[in-house]
Amino acid sequence: MRLKEKVALVTGAARGFGAGIAEVFAREGARLVLTDVDGDGVSKVAKSVGDKAVGLAADVTKADDWKKAVDACVKNFGRLDIVVNNAGISHRNQPLLDVTEKDFDRVFAVNVKSIYLSAHAAVPIMRKQGGGVFINVGSTAAIRPRPGLAWYNGSKGAVHLISRTMAVELAPDKIRVCVIAPVAGDTPLLATFMGEDTPERRAAFVATVPLGRLSAPQDIANTALFLASDDAGFLTGNIVEVDGGRCV
Repeated sequence: MRLKEKVALVTGAARGFGAGIAEVFAREGARLVLTDVDGDGVSKVAKSVGDKAVGLAADVTKADDWKKAVDACVKNFGRLDIVVNNAGISHRNQPLLDVTEKDFDRVFAVNVKSIYLSAHAAVPIMRKQGGGVFINVGSTAAIRPRPGLAWYNGSKGAVHLISRTMAVELAPDKIRVCVIAPVAGDTPLLATFMGEDTPERRAAFVATVPLGRLSAPQDIANTALFLASDDAGFLTGNIVEVDGGRCV
């Protein structure tokens, strides 16, 4: 098992990519603290992946909730080895001037401020332990941006650059930081990305992916597993495109 005895904190774990990551990490021996604003949903995922998983209702934009999640790792399992910043949202696909200030603020709070808060909560623990791993979920939207998602694209661009800067700054502490950049997946965010989830729009988007399909939770989970494992011990600052060739 590639994550035996490792302790991982995964955000946005009630469904989609986060639930997929939780399932794979549990299978590979990790002990888990899973968070989501959907407390019931994340508790169900925690129960489904085994008895070494804890589900917590938590908002990644709140420092107190980050402290609660990190404290749960230490209290239940004695340490924290891996943070997967998976929670993310988007505004609806629409002209950039139509996005409200409220929606803009929420996108940057969930997608970007969460990285800041995760560092404040987890880095001190990892430094004391002598190392750790951050895996931040970015997006192909930050590499090959599409019209209608200007502010979301920008938030994920910030995730990419912040992560690479973290990687350099935290390297002396043996803390690795990598990014997964998925192409859109068949998750609740898909309709938001497309503006409307119709067969025609879905087919048009899939046509832009050379391997001919959307991403799946298993694709993202398998990549996260590799990056979190000792097999990736010499990787930091990497942005791994999981996109079926979309960004080629």
